[in-house]
Amino acid sequence: MNENIVKRNELLAEQVIKGLKSRNMTGYYAATKEEALQKALELIPEGSSIAMGGAMSAHEIGLVDALKAGDYRFLDRDAEEDKRAAMLKSYDADVFLSSANAMTEDGVMINIDGNSNRVSMIAQGPKKVVFIVGMNKVCKDVDSAMKRARNVAAPINAQRFGLNTPCVKLGQCLDCISPDTICCQFLITRYSRHVDRIHVILVNDSLGF
Repeated sequence: MNENIVKRNELLAEQVIKGLKSRNMTGYYAATKEEALQKALELIPEGSSIAMGGAMSAHEIGLVDALKAGDYRFLDRDAEEDKRAAMLKSYDADVFLSSANAMTEDGVMINIDGNSNRVSMIAQGPKKVVFIVGMNKVCKDVDSAMKRARNVAAPINAQRFGLNTPCVKLGQCLDCISPDTICCQFLITRYSRHVDRIHVILVNDSLGF
């Protein structure tokens, strides 16, 4: 990566981390995917029960493979026949892994969800939430972060899931109410009442969607 982009990301990450701290959340900066993986494993004690949504960023840094191979209780909903039971069990997990569809320079996170299990577990349930967020997802303010979530993340995820929505065909949000829409619930995480619950690892890379 160009050294000027690296420097810019470092400076921007400092601003985001400061914003997170003011919102009772903890931020970290990882210069590489490898550093991000190391930091995530430091935050997750061995023996922990771990749940996750569809966080592609966690896969991209190798975290999911490391947890499955290590001394952890990984709650893999895709391996369960009863998906609802698996999701409900996840609410009592020690750690929930996620990413953000977008976040602001002052530490506000935006997430959109279809089934809503992901946003509901970010809001309440698991004892700790660890976010893996590429610097490509940092936006100026809530308005621009919401636009990114709706016009970048949502259409790509709808395409990934093979859904029949207008954004799949046009590549941008049309504020649809299609039966296939994944824009059912919007979560704005602007503060955490619970000390040491939300941790955000900012990665100097382009991760996720």
